[in-house]
Amino acid sequence: MASNKPDHYATLGVFRDASSEEIKHAYFEAAQRLHPDKNVAAGETELFLEIQQAYEVLSNPKRKNLYDATLPPDLNFSTVVKHEVTFSRPNLVKLGEPQLLYALLEVSPREEKESLPTPPLNICLVLDRSTSMQGDKMDMVKATAIQLLRSLRQEDVFSVVAFSDRAEVIIPAALNADKKKQEGRIQMMQSSGATEIFQGLKAGLEEVRRTVDPSRVNHIILLTDGQTYGDELDCLKLAEEAAAQNIGITGMGIGHEWNDIFLDALASKTGGSSAYISKPKDIQHLLIDKFNALISTYADEVLLDFKAREGIKISYVFRLQPEGGSIAIESPMKLGPILRDTPLHVLIEFIVDPSALKEDDVSVLNGTLKLSIAARPTPVPPIRVNLKREVHANPSAEPPPTRILSALSRLTLYRMQERARSAADAGQFDEAARHLHNLATHLLSKGENSLAKTALFEAENLEKMHAWSASGTKDIKYHTRALLMGGSKEKVK
Repeated sequence: MASNKPDHYATLGVFRDASSEEIKHAYFEAAQRLHPDKNVAAGETELFLEIQQAYEVLSNPKRKNLYDATLPPDLNFSTVVKHEVTFSRPNLVKLGEPQLLYALLEVSPREEKESLPTPPLNICLVLDRSTSMQGDKMDMVKATAIQLLRSLRQEDVFSVVAFSDRAEVIIPAALNADKKKQEGRIQMMQSSGATEIFQGLKAGLEEVRRTVDPSRVNHIILLTDGQTYGDELDCLKLAEEAAAQNIGITGMGIGHEWNDIFLDALASKTGGSSAYISKPKDIQHLLIDKFNALISTYADEVLLDFKAREGIKISYVFRLQPEGGSIAIESPMKLGPILRDTPLHVLIEFIVDPSALKEDDVSVLNGTLKLSIAARPTPVPPIRVNLKREVHANPSAEPPPTRILSALSRLTLYRMQERARSAADAGQFDEAARHLHNLATHLLSKGENSLAKTALFEAENLEKMHAWSASGTKDIKYHTRALLMGGSKEKVK
């Protein structure tokens, strides 16, 4: 096929061996996004016609067969993003016991940073205004919300929801609203009541849904200083609904009273993560950083579809950047975003059972990368990912790649605190203290003296009091997480 002819499979964002149902589903999704009744942007009518033409050809078996005969070989090459996989070892070994294998997956844009478009935003701030937020915390939240409001571009949609034991829409989602009037409504926010996150999250999701658009980055930023009781499962269901519409969630906790396990779980449902704000004065810094990251989004969602393989267990998955955090092991796996200047780095830990080593090479993961890029009106063609290793009789003398060693070294610190926390939760306080002592030793060797002292202090608390200090678990968790991204001082406040 000549290079100037359209690639109907790429237009619909499907593989060449896609089933008729997959082709039909892709067409309906693309048609809904680009239909002239909904989109009046220049060029989008032509794109809609290209979608229609692609579907007319590929949905007709005879026309499809004739078209396929004109295609060049399928090279499984993405013109949009590039992906690279680095393994911890060049080969697997025929052993009578399970063996570990690590794979570092990097996904980044092919385009130059300067040429990448910045997508418009559809952002809702969901702000806790319960009684505990009064004073410096509420003053800083108001000032930062106003600062973000003033920084909006003409094409951005912004909304604000305040909640305690009920929710109120302070600023409805809209384009080009009266900013002076909106600032006044933010200034009038008052603290009162208890904390019920479900109420705020539900109202925030409704606001984002009112103007949800696949050509925007649709996101909720939830900020709270307390725990919610009895509505956690309802919140997680809302997060699943948000994920189904490609609406991201970021959770931010102020102080030490909030439930980081819950906020992590809530955000990870959408490929997001939680953040820790130890002091009210740092609310502004963290919120603005998050806002800027959303503006610099290239792909707002990267999914890894895969099927479990006999004898191969994915035991741990962690996103190293752009936002560090554990990733739920499920298909599709929500890997997180790609930023304009920050590729997506994900470390996957496999446990390979001897029963899987029947051939000369083993596929530890066979799946598909799927991306959602707001700045691209047409679907992004999926990318096949097949992670394979040869099986040898003897181990290789080749050392692990430096990139893998560096990633594992940084992740080891985070996993030490995870083990300490798990042991303490199980009542094994001596074991938890031992993990923290090991963590402190590693931190000292890296020059992280302050965090090492915190780990030792918490180890002593666990040994003597059988309890963490008020902020102990969060201080250690989020500072070791920040080290994954290049330094605690810059990343955790």
